[in-house]
Amino acid sequence: MGVAFTADRQVFAEQLHRRDEIVTPFFEREAASIARLSARMAQRFQVGGRLLAFGNAQAASDAQHIAVEFVHPVLAGKRALPALDLSIAGADVILALARSEDIVIGLSGPDPDPVVTRTLDRARASGALCVALPGATPDFAVSAVSTDPFIHQEVIEMLYHMLWESVHVVLEHQPLDQDAGAAAFLYPFLGPTAADEAALLRQVASSVVAKARVDERLRHELENHYDAIAAAADAIALRIKNGGTVLAFGNGGSATDANDFALDLAAPPHGCRPIAAVSCASEAATMTAIANDIGYDAVFSRQIIAHGRAADIAFAISTSGGSANVIAGLIEARQRGLLTIALLGYDGGEILRRGLADHVMVVNSDQIPRIQEVQATAYHLLARLLVARLQQ
Repeated sequence: MGVAFTADRQVFAEQLHRRDEIVTPFFEREAASIARLSARMAQRFQVGGRLLAFGNAQAASDAQHIAVEFVHPVLAGKRALPALDLSIAGADVILALARSEDIVIGLSGPDPDPVVTRTLDRARASGALCVALPGATPDFAVSAVSTDPFIHQEVIEMLYHMLWESVHVVLEHQPLDQDAGAAAFLYPFLGPTAADEAALLRQVASSVVAKARVDERLRHELENHYDAIAAAADAIALRIKNGGTVLAFGNGGSATDANDFALDLAAPPHGCRPIAAVSCASEAATMTAIANDIGYDAVFSRQIIAHGRAADIAFAISTSGGSANVIAGLIEARQRGLLTIALLGYDGGEILRRGLADHVMVVNSDQIPRIQEVQATAYHLLARLLVARLQQ
């Protein structure tokens, strides 16, 4: 048993080191390109453009994440920018909605999806700014930095978070001349001077690299939390072997992470054994019905009442550790005998202070995008440990 434990710890450390070799160097290479894309996106938003995101499988959760971050920015005082997740809409609907001033982002795993590629090509023909993550569109694209779908997805999440943050920086510091009307994005020189624009883009690029280095530091700290993550994997594996199901939940960006984690387990990469998992955060009709009839604080606890069995696992994701509906969900789960797991940010918040979860993992930061990015690494590594335990 001790040998297996040591091997697990060694593999865990190697996985973190592998990310160090890939992630920060990628953002150092791409920082200037990301800054330029942020400026182009800001120009589109200034003239009424929208962001239309779509993806397949796990990448659909990234499209959801992009949409919620732009519409409802967590940074106080930032503008609500129009963005939609069109993952379930299909190419025809995406093309019917796309306008020449829009931004269309297509997402997929490390291997570009031909459907995503074709849709982006058709959208670009209408004048939309098209972004392939990954792919080869002439507007903006990145190549997959890893064949590991988890590492690939973590890099993509960091990239779209940085785009979202950088677009707001550009909008605040580089307003376009509104007299240019709907064609303003075609004439960026009508705004500030070229020197001002170049200086701003250098600042944005430097910020991109700095944020990647913050993530690297926070990922290193995950190694200190190996025991907590491994213990959570052991506890979840025991419940799964007894017929349990993972019930994941969270709000906003954490809701999309709950969706992603559930998919990672139920539809795993590399042909691994599927693990029973669902995301309560994906049930839009159920959540809105509960919120309308009872109140938003009950949107997860009510689903735990409906679905939860004693063998199940309640897996809560929260950046603050203090969301009332997440707390209510954990309390209900514990009353019903479910195993409770919490992946948190900041200092763990009310959930940690009140001891509301059997196993707690904390990304200790006060920067919400960075918390979510490293939480993704944490639950991806947890998924790997869980699969290994179920194969033993």
